Amino acid sequence: MPSTSLIRELEKRLQLPLPGKPAQRIMAHAVRQCFQAPPRDAKTACVLSLLYPKYSDWHLVLIQRKSGHPDDPHGGQIGFPGGQYEEADGKLANGALREAEEEVGVRSEDVKVLGKLTKLYIPVSNFLVHPFVGYLPYAPVFSPQLSEVDAILEIPFAHLQHPDTVQKIDLKISENIILKNVPYFNVHEKVVWGATAMIISELLEVLKNQENREGT
Repeated sequence: MPSTSLIRELEKRLQLPLPGKPAQRIMAHAVRQCFQAPPRDAKTACVLSLLYPKYSDWHLVLIQRKSGHPDDPHGGQIGFPGGQYEEADGKLANGALREAEEEVGVRSEDVKVLGKLTKLYIPVSNFLVHPFVGYLPYAPVFSPQLSEVDAILEIPFAHLQHPDTVQKIDLKISENIILKNVPYFNVHEKVVWGATAMIISELLEVLKNQENREGT
């Protein structure tokens, strides 16, 4: 099992001022470089960046969403477990935990929430996303929600930290729109881009800032 020192330090760092939008912007494509303020009718969503030990490394779980749903602009894309906040959730973090339990089968009562990253507005779906970082002390046996999830990806966290993982690609997002030079994380030959990549970018910057602080 990997050392829990990373988890302890991450929890401390998440209570301090966050890297915020500059960290998100590192993985934002050209259209997203200017951050749009969320409108009043923006819907609230919560996602969970879940770290857990597997073999000798910390891992992060991502999901590939079902494709082909006409009402889902994110169909087929890779993201964090999460979804729309419900009033019954109470706290925003509870929404992230509930969605993670529904989508990948983790026991929400076993997850320790370490903190929260910077919220992020997604214009295409009109969601204001609140990302939470959680920790499980064991490797879960995932159970995907078949109506929502095509695949579960278990990513060694060290892989995301490797500079070669960040690449660029031209993405065709509709018949008439191609985004040029989009930064993304190459994960098992899959493209992790957009809001998910921006959230991961801030998480990596949090850890980078930790390392810099420890070295001073």
